[in-house]
Amino acid sequence: MLNQNEMLHINKEGWNKVADQFFAGSFDTLGYGSYAPTEEQLNLLGDIKDRVVLEVGCGSGHTLEYLAKRGARELWGVDMSSKQIETAQEVVSPLNTPVTLIESPMEDIPGLPMNYFDIALSVYALGWTVDLPKTLHTIYNSLKSGGVFVFSWEHPIHSVVEYNNEQLQFRRSYVAEGSERHDSWRGTPIIMHNRKISTFINALITTGFIIDQVVEDSCVADDDSVSPAKWYSGTKARLIPSTLIIQCHKPR
Repeated sequence: MLNQNEMLHINKEGWNKVADQFFAGSFDTLGYGSYAPTEEQLNLLGDIKDRVVLEVGCGSGHTLEYLAKRGARELWGVDMSSKQIETAQEVVSPLNTPVTLIESPMEDIPGLPMNYFDIALSVYALGWTVDLPKTLHTIYNSLKSGGVFVFSWEHPIHSVVEYNNEQLQFRRSYVAEGSERHDSWRGTPIIMHNRKISTFINALITTGFIIDQVVEDSCVADDDSVSPAKWYSGTKARLIPSTLIIQCHKPR
């Protein structure tokens, strides 16, 4: 069985290989995931103007660019992929907003200040952690009292259901948690962790967060024509939310 350092190494190598598949251009709305409502619809982050914001799993840096355009005073981005950090540096370099980028796993981030951030954000990244409690403690300690943490991840029910023989079927047990190796995720090996919704919620509570909202909504256009055989499709999203979004805060 692989230890955490081995899992992190595999995932770092994997992300360096596939990073260019995730490079997105600039955007005017902040999406939380496929078929999920946007930040503009939910307003989970609140007023970003003059806020100090941390993004965990900053990827190509376009969310940091979005936050800068909305008036953030200072931005920090963390990602384990050197390829993603290189691209993020190119994206944020023209910005007037100060941006600090750190290449690091999210479990233990070197140089991350404590009691510093107004907002922490993670869009489809938190679920990659190999140690959820440790990562949540890192984020919690970095936030000011009253600081907000918002994250999205693929909905754990969506992850266990696939379209097969014109039916949605469970591909594995929802209640069985643990690491799962995929030998050809986007053409490269990676390690995913299977976690229940309750695992995320209970870990947040144990860390000390106060949970404010849990969002499991689907937004599917009436004319959606994506094949139901695709991993993300309107057919599937009408039955099972594709994305889980949680808003919480550090108590004052």
